[in-house]
Amino acid sequence: METRPAEATGAGQNPADWPDCGPLDLSRHECPHDSATLEWWYVNAHLATASGAELSLFAAFFRRAVDHDEAEQRYVYAHALTWAMIDPAGRRYMPESLVDPAAPAIARGRLAREDTGGDSFLRRALAEIVDRDHVPLPDQLMRAPARVGRDHLDLDYDGRSFRREPDGGYRLSLTTGSGDLACNLHLTPQKPFVRHGEDGVVAGRQGERMFYYFCPRLSVRGTVCRDGTEEPVVHGSAWYDHEFGHDPRASDDWRGDAGEAAPPPGRSWDWLSAQLDDGGEWSLYALRDPQTGESAGRFAVEVAPDGEVRRYTDFSLTGDAEWTSSKTFVTHPTAWRLQVPAAGVELMAEADFPHQEFVTLISKPSFWEGRVRLHGTVRGRAVSGLGFVERAIAEEGETIDDFLRAVSKAARACVRAVLPLDLDAESAATVVARAERTDYLEGLDLRQVSRALIEPVRTVVDRGGKAWRSYALLACCDAVGGDSQPLLRWLALPELVHVGSLIVDDVEDRSVVRRGGPATHHLYGEALAINAGTACYFWPQAFVRHLDIPDADKVRLYELYFEAARAAHTGQALDIDGYGHAMPDVVRTGDGLMAERHVRAVHRLKSGVPASCLARIGALLGGASPEQEAAVGGFFDAVGVAFQIVDDALNLSGFSRDLKQRGEDVTEGKVTMPVAKAMSRLDAAGRARLWQILSARPAEPGHVHEAISLIEECGAIRACREEADQLIEAAWARLQPLLPDSRAKLMLRAFGHFVLDRVY
Repeated sequence: METRPAEATGAGQNPADWPDCGPLDLSRHECPHDSATLEWWYVNAHLATASGAELSLFAAFFRRAVDHDEAEQRYVYAHALTWAMIDPAGRRYMPESLVDPAAPAIARGRLAREDTGGDSFLRRALAEIVDRDHVPLPDQLMRAPARVGRDHLDLDYDGRSFRREPDGGYRLSLTTGSGDLACNLHLTPQKPFVRHGEDGVVAGRQGERMFYYFCPRLSVRGTVCRDGTEEPVVHGSAWYDHEFGHDPRASDDWRGDAGEAAPPPGRSWDWLSAQLDDGGEWSLYALRDPQTGESAGRFAVEVAPDGEVRRYTDFSLTGDAEWTSSKTFVTHPTAWRLQVPAAGVELMAEADFPHQEFVTLISKPSFWEGRVRLHGTVRGRAVSGLGFVERAIAEEGETIDDFLRAVSKAARACVRAVLPLDLDAESAATVVARAERTDYLEGLDLRQVSRALIEPVRTVVDRGGKAWRSYALLACCDAVGGDSQPLLRWLALPELVHVGSLIVDDVEDRSVVRRGGPATHHLYGEALAINAGTACYFWPQAFVRHLDIPDADKVRLYELYFEAARAAHTGQALDIDGYGHAMPDVVRTGDGLMAERHVRAVHRLKSGVPASCLARIGALLGGASPEQEAAVGGFFDAVGVAFQIVDDALNLSGFSRDLKQRGEDVTEGKVTMPVAKAMSRLDAAGRARLWQILSARPAEPGHVHEAISLIEECGAIRACREEADQLIEAAWARLQPLLPDSRAKLMLRAFGHFVLDRVY
């Protein structure tokens, strides 16, 4: 970190070190600004190499105040760098994120405060990582503090640098830690620098007053290195932004990251830079309030081919062609329509490929910044060009609960793609057998197939659910170092299998409510419900068929799947048959441990083994070692059992949003974990009374309440929570050392906390 003096100014006034009216004095204003609480220097470039490759890249050097030295009246800064090289032909997005060496200490300070808001599960999971002086991958720690020049632009962030050269150009040097990816570029301005916004003043994402100027076109020469091979750049065009901001509150009452209360709500951000083939350029940004969707600041600047600058606030930038990330489950548009009526602008900006998400805690959970191709018209003239779009969502408010809702939404979308209600010949053939067997459709009424087979399943799927089983597969792929994005549609596999089991369970248990609505058999009848539920067990085969992996791995996937299916059906058989035959002895002796072992075994077979299977499949597809595969399997086995134990407890204490009837297990006379634990804690009279109520399968609310009170007052529900906690903690202790600290690992840990403390 570095320390610089602060310049106090009154609210609404520009700091003393901001530019005056008139031409920009770059010799002064390219240097870091002492009044700035946030400052960055940004470059993007489009390059053509000697081998004929087209590449693009961007780099952003950040400097943020994280504390204030009261004695010296100076801000204390931390630094970060995000950059990526983009290969559109190979559809490769190659990012690197570096954060200040002090980042773990800064994070520990923030997490130590209880008033900073945020999700408690994520905070606890992050605390474990930063306590090891790590940050979660893909972020990496700089090996040494950043160096920031004072007298001229000279930034060096762990060997990645951006500086002003004596000839008036700029030198950008970037490299990954391995050196396989690098560039060494000289940038020469081809047009004058331009102020953005109102004479340079724009709104920041946290409500800061920011000063923003840019150079819309610079020529490029130099070299790039990919996969360890260096080659010259034969042609290139770059863009340069510099922005620095001052939060007026910091002058009078700076508490920064060392003592600030909950930060102000952030704004979502869309930004576009465009270099057109007619010699013109466009730069625009649009801030949005994430709650209302209303504008929180917007500006578009046109630099005409002759250099004339025109400014607009009346424009629209409309996103389309949505893409969902398998790592963050944020959905981003990948095509945008820009309309500026006063300039006669109708432009489309389309991403070369969708997967250009940058995952980082710097702008948590991620931002989308990618290369786009532009085409359309400006004042009636056809134009085309290249550009960059950056899209960042408001970073406040990310919770594990919201994250799982996003997973559930994505899982439902994947199921809709696999099982559309409006069947055509291709989708129907896949449902019945496989796409090639259209002969199976001869004589079929596809509307009847949908009504009798698809609708009963979709009715439950479309109501939503926790979908954590779906996430297990993708999370474990990422956690062991794989890439889950090609597996996104696999979200449908666990959801289909789980929903199929729910439909059949509800028939067997005579359940009335499922996911907040009538159980399927009440809507479609028992026969159709059973048939649709069991059909769900066979559709996942289609996912494995198209995998491009060795046959031995496919066989392993099938083995895991059918092992889980057999275990789950065994557990279901034991659950249906119940434990009533042994309860008289338990009531007589008070040996509840026998009942606990039975319930635990059923939970493991029905929930633990299937969850473990999905985790192992994800780990296998991610290239896990045998030790990693076993450990993630063991963790999700524990999660599955703990989830059901907590579910048993919630059935008595009550689910939020009334997703299930409270005390449903009592009315069915089930021996659940709270009942089993109560048998070791109640006296003889209490045991006898509890079993008397349960064995009668009461419908009378007073009797249900009496049974719940007996279980709760003896501490059995609390004991269930304690056992669930012990299961997950022991499994995590075995898994934790085998996984690199990463966002995927962070989310797995947070999910484990969530399972224990959930209320639905």
